[in-house]
Amino acid sequence: MRREELPDPNAAADRGVLRFLTCGSVDDGKSTLIGRLLYDTKTLLSDTLATLERHAERRGLSALDLSLLTDGLVAEREQGITIDVAYRYFATAHRKFIIADSPGHVQYTRNMVTAASTADAAVLLVDARKGIVEQTRRHATIAGLLGVRHLIVAVNKMDLVEYSRTVFDSIQADFRAWLRQHPALHVRTDYIPISALEGSNVVERDARLAWYEGPTLIELLEQAPSHEADASAPLRLPVQWVCRPSQSDFRAYAGRIESGTLAPGDAVVALPSGRTSTITSVRLGEREVKMAVAGQSVLVVLADDIDISRGDTIARADATAAQPRTAFDATVCWLGQQPLDSRREYLLRHGTRETRVRIRDIAAQLDIETLGWRARTDPVEPNGIARLAIATQHPIAADPYETMRATGSFILIDPTSFDTVAAGMIA
Repeated sequence: MRREELPDPNAAADRGVLRFLTCGSVDDGKSTLIGRLLYDTKTLLSDTLATLERHAERRGLSALDLSLLTDGLVAEREQGITIDVAYRYFATAHRKFIIADSPGHVQYTRNMVTAASTADAAVLLVDARKGIVEQTRRHATIAGLLGVRHLIVAVNKMDLVEYSRTVFDSIQADFRAWLRQHPALHVRTDYIPISALEGSNVVERDARLAWYEGPTLIELLEQAPSHEADASAPLRLPVQWVCRPSQSDFRAYAGRIESGTLAPGDAVVALPSGRTSTITSVRLGEREVKMAVAGQSVLVVLADDIDISRGDTIARADATAAQPRTAFDATVCWLGQQPLDSRREYLLRHGTRETRVRIRDIAAQLDIETLGWRARTDPVEPNGIARLAIATQHPIAADPYETMRATGSFILIDPTSFDTVAAGMIA
């Protein structure tokens, strides 16, 4: 091989990172699929492989149990199900990936929400023998609510239906018919027949699925768009820390740019106060730069000594600046062990800002069985999803979640126990 033909060792980083989750009903093969991805992309270390081989030998299995790579909790191994959200990392020659394996049981809906909240795509598994079931539709709905815009419907266990094209086509038609009834989901959907156990169409093609001419699962994932920090979007820099050394006149503001760009000379506004200034320098570590972009953690120096503290947001001083709010509507997933109590105050954490809030109204709840919104005043139970009207003690600079995930999301905290009790998306 000539030198110029050698593969670029940094090629995987060039396509960015894709965060995706696996979801679907119980025992549809989510953990086995992730194990297959790790195994077939040669991501596993030799000691991990040795452990799987010893386990297979002890149990008298003819093949490795790849689901053990994600089902790490003792309770999960005993029940053969996934309870917690397990994260795994791997890379191909074209991209890096972070996988979240979410649980299938209804009572662990909040764990699925956790996995979907940062995902760019979702692999929705369907058991070829069972077809589309209630939990399939539920997970697709939750993924859509959380802003996952690419759904890969993977019809798994094709080996148990003799790799039948008729079975696959029927499941595909059923899901498409259901999607047409829910146009608000706004998801791009791909369909693929696979066998995670046999490795068919996961990384390698299988002659038994020769009738399927589309890309393999790994090829779909390599091509999927990601929600990487957007440099073309309006500037949002939540302030994490005010740098003001003792015995010094130096003052700067540190934070991670969630969207947009900034550079010396830019006119900016501090939100929610509305005070304006101009950037005089931008630093990445010890180095001054001419421009910083979304995703970078920076230190910003302003021309004016204005009052900015942790929790404020620096934005461009133009029409793209978010309008501070003291009241808003939001969709929340209730994560607490006790039902939501609208008579109580909660702590809201939005970016780096924290303030007390009250629930003004429970406008509607998602019926977990019918997946329809129903106006009701019943308590929001654990794992419930509801639309709330919220009032804040202090203003927050928020964007709609659909426009900007980072500044459109929040969590609610119980001020007594400091447990996280809800994850929310601002309308």
